[in-house]
Amino acid sequence: MNLKINLLALLVMSCFYPMAQQVNVAKAFELAAKQTHVLIHNVDSARKVRPTLVSPRTVEKGVFKMVNSKDWTSGFFPAELWYFYQYTKDKKWLTLAKKYTEDIKKEQFNKGTHDLGFMIYCPFGNGYRLTKDTAYKGVIIQAAKSLSTRFNAKSGVIKSWDHNGDKWKFPVIIDNMMNLELLFEASKFTNDQSFAKIAISHANTTMRNHFRPDFSSWHVIDYDTLSGNVRNKLTAQGYANESAWARGQAWGLYGYTLCYRYTKNLAYLAQADGIAGFILSNKITPADGIPYWDYNDPAIPNTSRDASAAAIIASSLYELAKYSKQGAEYKAAADKILVSLSTLYISKPGTNYGFLLEHSTGHHPAKSEIDVPINYADYYYLEALLRHQNFKK
Repeated sequence: MNLKINLLALLVMSCFYPMAQQVNVAKAFELAAKQTHVLIHNVDSARKVRPTLVSPRTVEKGVFKMVNSKDWTSGFFPAELWYFYQYTKDKKWLTLAKKYTEDIKKEQFNKGTHDLGFMIYCPFGNGYRLTKDTAYKGVIIQAAKSLSTRFNAKSGVIKSWDHNGDKWKFPVIIDNMMNLELLFEASKFTNDQSFAKIAISHANTTMRNHFRPDFSSWHVIDYDTLSGNVRNKLTAQGYANESAWARGQAWGLYGYTLCYRYTKNLAYLAQADGIAGFILSNKITPADGIPYWDYNDPAIPNTSRDASAAAIIASSLYELAKYSKQGAEYKAAADKILVSLSTLYISKPGTNYGFLLEHSTGHHPAKSEIDVPINYADYYYLEALLRHQNFKK
């Protein structure tokens, strides 16, 4: 398992980095499109054997892994295809995006997961934005209704997991911030503000309980639904309860940035600024800007990076840069990360079954998906490329 980035490439980048602050978006999308055609071929081949598996998730120990529509990552692959259509305006990508998005449609009725923002909004939200297909709008509204059933008014948050009742009673993970966009959009579509009120309650409660004074976040907060009080502060995917799991920090940054977009509440902008400050000032992050999987892993530097966290951070910073007084700093940091991802972390053509980025970490404590390509890294990488291209617009 290659846990270390190519040192020669890193040395070359460090020598020439001052001249390489901007990624070539056209070239990056051209390479990504070729790689994605490889991925589509592998997806279609796998589905002939097991039709219930609809989306590619990762490559682990050399094995290409697909998931069914109930998996929390199922929406990222079709959502990537929408980004290719957005960039190229080529109808072939439109056809592909529609085809694979349809496979996730039934999850709009799934009340057993908090991940409907990922599963439904990423493909259907992008699909509606680019086509204005009212059928997609209907799916988003129904998904928001399903997600709303997981909200508890006493604790003021949306429940994340139904499993492991021996560990927690009403667990809420920082990842859950990523599902609020679905609710905000549903309110826009319907003029029913109940969805937005749930999103705001969740964001406010999370801001109050999930973050430390340095703006790092716990992964899991367990609530008492009778009193509304916090029962415990834990981790599931980080190194330790008190550590800063890298992707969790990225989810928080993205989540509060989008909350500010919808509400213009300055408290959310301040929260996003604080999280960005924690991430960008952290001296443990290597020179290429790609964090280790957890900022507090004592094995650093001999542990895995997380390119997925970096892609989420870059995408978030491009948006936050438009709102914040620290915009120039955020834009420069996002550019740096995007150059790194596009040069040091990009798959060689034809490798990794067609996934775009290498060196992501899924669930390190479970020894699962360590130093692998993974679909959400690719999705947020493409989003960051588009946001980079459209930044001045």
